[in-house]
Amino acid sequence: MIDRPWTHFLFAVLLWTGMTPSSLADSDWQSLPPHTQQLLAPLQSRWPQLPEERRERIIKGAERWEQMSPEQRELARQRFQRWRALPPGQRSLLIERFRRFQNLPPDVRDRLRQRYEQWQKLSPEQRARLRTEWMSVPPEERQRLRENWLSKTPEQREEIRQRLRGMTAEQRRAFRRDWIERERAGKPGP
Repeated sequence: MIDRPWTHFLFAVLLWTGMTPSSLADSDWQSLPPHTQQLLAPLQSRWPQLPEERRERIIKGAERWEQMSPEQRELARQRFQRWRALPPGQRSLLIERFRRFQNLPPDVRDRLRQRYEQWQKLSPEQRARLRTEWMSVPPEERQRLRENWLSKTPEQREEIRQRLRGMTAEQRRAFRRDWIERERAGKPGP
């Protein structure tokens, strides 16, 4: 049987996994494999009342959980604890962002993942400095910068990225400051 403290965790993990449907989802509880029944034991009394779509997600989540290493399971538990500690409004915001991310074209999602990996490779000091620089720009100007960036074609954005990659850190900071100043003056950005 599963430890009681993890019951809510497993239930939430299983509910949030929305993979491909499993043929087991429309089955009754007794047709589930014993190891799956053991993992999902906290749901046994409610299983018949759960919609088929939710059962599909839960079963897929159970399959993923069983394939995780102990380290991956521990990481998932830690993430879930952080999730539970978030205020409801912040959870809703994150859920909405996740849905928007899922609706992006695959190439855009891949590019965002790459950018996130690059961000993670920065030292904490570099990330803090970039956050400070960004937050020092008034919200209205940050919005204009976003709009300016999004108004560019993918080719123009890639050209700017290439230019930035060829610069030193100090040159990139100067480029960003110049771009912000141009935006403040109402002049077109790079």
